[in-house]
Amino acid sequence: MRFSYQLCFLTCLVLAVHAGPISQPAATQPAATDDDVVEKYLKRFYNLTEETPGVFRHGFSQMKEKVKEMQAFFGLKVTGKVDQETLKVMTKPRCGVPDVAAYSTFGEGAKWKTNKLTYKIVNYTPDMSVAEVDKSIERALQVWAKVTPLKFTRINNGVADIMISFGSDNHGDFYPFDGSGGTLAHAFAPGAGIGGDAHFDEAETFTFSSSRGFVLFLVAAHEFGHSLGLSHSNVGGALMYPTYSFRDINSFSLSSDDIKGIQSIYGPNTDGTRIIPDPQPPTAPDACDPKLILDAVTTMRGETLYFKDRYVWRSSQYRGVEQHLIKSFLPNILNNIDAAYESPNNKVFIFKGQYFWALSGFNVEKGYPKSLTALGLPRSVRKITAAVYDQESQRALLFADNYYYSFDERTGKMDSWYPKRVDAGFPGMIGVVTAAHYDRGYIYLYSGTNVFEFYRRRLYQVLQSTSLLPCRANSPK
Repeated sequence: MRFSYQLCFLTCLVLAVHAGPISQPAATQPAATDDDVVEKYLKRFYNLTEETPGVFRHGFSQMKEKVKEMQAFFGLKVTGKVDQETLKVMTKPRCGVPDVAAYSTFGEGAKWKTNKLTYKIVNYTPDMSVAEVDKSIERALQVWAKVTPLKFTRINNGVADIMISFGSDNHGDFYPFDGSGGTLAHAFAPGAGIGGDAHFDEAETFTFSSSRGFVLFLVAAHEFGHSLGLSHSNVGGALMYPTYSFRDINSFSLSSDDIKGIQSIYGPNTDGTRIIPDPQPPTAPDACDPKLILDAVTTMRGETLYFKDRYVWRSSQYRGVEQHLIKSFLPNILNNIDAAYESPNNKVFIFKGQYFWALSGFNVEKGYPKSLTALGLPRSVRKITAAVYDQESQRALLFADNYYYSFDERTGKMDSWYPKRVDAGFPGMIGVVTAAHYDRGYIYLYSGTNVFEFYRRRLYQVLQSTSLLPCRANSPK
């Protein structure tokens, strides 16, 4: 799903839990409260119009509904209350285009009338060599050329369709940059004059591939999406997702959501010499298949994720059920995962083979993957088949064959009185646990096509996996 507006700013708000606007000298800039941050964010990105002082503190309905709207967009738990996770998302680097609008692109007519476009690099950033800037820009444009009929030609003289420049403060349009730590870049929708142009804030530090700074290729590829008529996607991991996140440029590929969006404007690539990512993806698993055996299940920010092969279903009360390729939703995670669980600090742990990853939102945390032995598991454990966080015992339960281990995240250690047999800890459980998840006091243990529902370690009923995963979610996005 995408959302429209004319101009895109990639806005880096101050990254702190109690962040406020970009700091100025104390004599002229009073300290901002969380309420100030929330109200400013909702007014800018979610059309909050209520201006009565203290609206957030007194919980007026419009503020609460806008918080819900924002939480639903980012896949957070929808409560209407600003918890720490919601505030954390509000202070992430992101694009300045509002997230609320009704169309999948900028709107009717927001496209180029020709497939042959020109671009011109007006000036350069001193952060990078000329060759690095040239290569980054060319590669960013080719991201879109590979999946559409569009062709880009660089010119050095005259006016190009897409004029690319670096500037600071008031740099020639009506949208001044705000110095280091603020706006990264902005771009204009297709059209005459300034239409299609992309501006990058010289006050920021741009790099060729390092995580120290902002990778110009990633920022430019996102901005050129806007230059071609795309707005934002609410699919995590998509290039057109509002927030910036570092990725390895050597393994970068467009998500299926990005491809679907740009091809809805210009159509698919018809040049046989180019390769379109996943031209013939394998048949997606069917949620209604009575023989369906899931690889892993976990909650994530108010959603439930069901993994199977290369696909994941996302299920939530407010967004319904959607099916995606894992790489389009979580681009840094491998296919065919073994297990997953969400911890109380909103991190999601993914297991595959002898390794595991920690996710914060849609991004893999630094230092991962790690070996299973880092959790205190014996070397004899070569694979975790299922995992779940039990809120009753406040432990992560890790299943391996017919046994399970108990991990205390507060101490970072395995409980010494484990492992235990699964059928001893969960009387009535039959078979190897292949997936697990926790929901409102119930632990669901999957074995093949069966799901064993436990309440306080007592077997409540045995279900079919298709009864928990709605059958209507069968189309990959």
